[in-house]
Amino acid sequence: MAVGTFVRPDLFWPTGRVAELLRTAPKGGTDTSLSVVDCRFGVEGGAHAAYLAGHLPGAVYCDWSKDLVAPPPPSGHPASLLPGPIEFAATMTRLGITNRTLVIGYDAEGGHHAARLWLALRYYGHDRCGVMEGGIQKWVAEGRPLETGEVGRPGVLVAPRLTFIARPRDGVVATKEEVLAAVRTGDPWLLDVRRETEYTGEEARAARGGHIPGAVNMLWRDALNEDWTLRDPDELEETFINAGFGPETSTITYCQAGVRASFTHLLLTALGHPDVRTYAGSWDEWGNDPSLPVVKGRS
Repeated sequence: MAVGTFVRPDLFWPTGRVAELLRTAPKGGTDTSLSVVDCRFGVEGGAHAAYLAGHLPGAVYCDWSKDLVAPPPPSGHPASLLPGPIEFAATMTRLGITNRTLVIGYDAEGGHHAARLWLALRYYGHDRCGVMEGGIQKWVAEGRPLETGEVGRPGVLVAPRLTFIARPRDGVVATKEEVLAAVRTGDPWLLDVRRETEYTGEEARAARGGHIPGAVNMLWRDALNEDWTLRDPDELEETFINAGFGPETSTITYCQAGVRASFTHLLLTALGHPDVRTYAGSWDEWGNDPSLPVVKGRS
């Protein structure tokens, strides 16, 4: 675990604290229970198969690409926007998550897939959500227990008498219109957390390659050590400052589909920066809209 201290330590949970919660927190069926959510994605052999083969005790499975996105419009883009409130509430209810449930997400890539769950919950008014630091690799390396098989059954409510009420809030996600306004004014700061090849346009994952004018490129993965644990918070803060991010800087993060950007949003929030939003449509929307400006190469 990082040596320094996060301003919001409730957003990144050490494996030991998660293990203690699993021993002491109320189990499913109460309105204040703990819900551990396996958010692994892109795992060799299939993420759901990996979940079935071994997951944290009691963990339910969430596939962000199916559970945490809106259906694409007739144009086919974007497939990265958050689901509507009715759809999201139905998914949370299926997973046994209520408005008061403490939610701990984890994955196998430093928490950036679990951060998508954090973003969606935050947008819909739920603040009791954090990410397990170090992911399932750290849990396994420490010899902690795993369970196999499904918790609950797909399509069947884990806690059928409990429901989630989705209440959208401002200040969490940004629209393309708000991003375009930022391009024109230079405020908020636009933070592109994709690979450099995506940023320059060498790697095009939409109809057009490149980046949003004025955006600064900082790879999301650079916040993590080789073993997927977090770097020291003081070191992370210094990295952002060196890139031009000050204590009062307003920020919009984006990537390809709003997942990596959710992680950087979570990280900045944990470091104590409250004025951060994620452009949920990200490059999936921007790069496929010919009416929006694009820059190729380094800014």
